[in-house]
Amino acid sequence: MKNILVTGAAGFIGSNFAELMVRKYPEYKIVVLDKLTYAGNLENLNNIMDKIEFVKGDICDFDFVKDVYEKYEIDAVVHFAAESHVDNSIKTPFIFTQTNVMGTHTLLEAAKQVWGEGSSNKFVHVSTDEVYGTLGETGYFTEKSPIKPNSPYSSSKASSDLIAFAYHETYKMNVTVTNCSNNYGPYQHHEKLIPHMISLALKNEKLPVYGQGLNIRDWLYVEDHCEAIDLVLHNGKAGERYNIGGHNEKRNIEIVKLILKQLNKPESLISFVEDRKGHDYRYAIDPTKIKNDLGWEPKTKFEDGIVKTIDWYIKHPEYLEK
Repeated sequence: MKNILVTGAAGFIGSNFAELMVRKYPEYKIVVLDKLTYAGNLENLNNIMDKIEFVKGDICDFDFVKDVYEKYEIDAVVHFAAESHVDNSIKTPFIFTQTNVMGTHTLLEAAKQVWGEGSSNKFVHVSTDEVYGTLGETGYFTEKSPIKPNSPYSSSKASSDLIAFAYHETYKMNVTVTNCSNNYGPYQHHEKLIPHMISLALKNEKLPVYGQGLNIRDWLYVEDHCEAIDLVLHNGKAGERYNIGGHNEKRNIEIVKLILKQLNKPESLISFVEDRKGHDYRYAIDPTKIKNDLGWEPKTKFEDGIVKTIDWYIKHPEYLEK
């Protein structure tokens, strides 16, 4: 690999991944493609802007995408670009179908046309554990779990996963899919749970918590996730799915209380609100496959990662307001 296209790298996980790649592989040319919607922020790339090629554009624009592949002689893709906020998908579902399904399809078809069928060039599609639906109190998502998405967001990601696998099966492309648990860390958009609660707590405003805050998520520090994707990019097998999880299950109310405690704010700021429509109860990933096949394990304990994350947002308050 010489020229790697990273889509959506002005966003949260993508920008962290681009930083990792620049730092670890100075011999690579990293081309960042981002539409710079509300969740894309060029400031996320300030540390590496002089070491990457940045291209603004829409992954749904086939001619544009194909031109990017050809102009920069792209020989690998790591695809992060997506609409990802569940509440937004409930309000405006068509945008999610367009970006997540048609955008992914456009990137794959352009790659097929430029690289040719059966190419060894790598295409890593980054997805979510939400494609599996919801769990009860026990059990874990594995790569063999049925696909049972419950929101317009997770349905659009499940659809894009299937399109990616179809391009492997039909056109023998070197495609892999990763499904991660909830990420947290630097550069995350303020609409997401952890930065949103930090922002409200710092302003002594009420912290709205869905239902009774009992929903459970498996939390993964973003740097650990990026290291896993790096391994999949370099060593993952074509046509395989890899689950990436943190083994850090927490109820939403636990997260909120921990943030308040770390900021020395009272729990009286918590305000329970009407539950989200179709709110999945629990996500939890079994990462045995990626551990056995690629040697990956998360390094960051949640208790350490959340403190680092809160400290980062305190030092970068502009990320809580934009």
